[in-house]
Amino acid sequence: MNSGLTAERVYDAIRAQILDRAYVPGTRLEPAQLAKDLAASMTPVRDALHRLMGESLVEARTGSGFHLPLLDEPSLIDLYRWSHELILLALRQWAPEPSGAAPPAALIDRAEALFDRIARGSDNGEHRRAMQQLAARLHAIRQVEPQALPGVEEELGYLEEGLDQRDKRRFLSLLGAYHRRRSRAAGAILRALYRSQ
Repeated sequence: MNSGLTAERVYDAIRAQILDRAYVPGTRLEPAQLAKDLAASMTPVRDALHRLMGESLVEARTGSGFHLPLLDEPSLIDLYRWSHELILLALRQWAPEPSGAAPPAALIDRAEALFDRIARGSDNGEHRRAMQQLAARLHAIRQVEPQALPGVEEELGYLEEGLDQRDKRRFLSLLGAYHRRRSRAAGAILRALYRSQ
C-alpha cells in the first residue's frame, strides 16, 4: 500500500474516532495500540497525532505522550467566545450567497453548515480554515448541547432564517445571544459531555 494513502487513512481514522467521542477528554492516546488497531506502522500514527496537535485536537504532555485535551469551563467559554469573534470577522467581509440546498437533518451538521456558509462567504480563506478547525474542536460539545440547553433546534432555525433574510442587525443579535447562552451554560454542557462518555 502507498505510504501516503496509509498516512491519510490513519489520520482520517484517528480524527474520526476523536470527533465521534471514542475517547474521554484527557485520555492518553497510545501510538502502539493505535498502530495495532489500525493495522499500520508507528510512523503514520505518530505523524497523524502530530498533525492533530496542529489542529488542537490532541496535545503532547512532556514525559507522558499524546492525550486528548481536557476541557474545563473557562476553556469552553473561551472557545465559544472565539467562535463568536471569528464569525464576526468573517461577516465583516461577507458577500451573501443563497443557501441553496435544505439544511442537513442532524443538529450538529446544521450548526457546522451554517457557520461554514458564513466563512465561505468571506473573501478571506483563512476564515474558513479557522472555522473548520474550530468546528472540529467543538464537535463533541455540539453533540451534547441539546442535553443541557432546551430549544437548540429552534434557536438554530432562527439563525438560519436570519442569515437568509440578510437582516444584519437581527442576525448579529441572534448570534450574540447564541454564544452568550452557551457561555452561561458551559458548566452544564461539560457535565453532559462527561456523563455521555
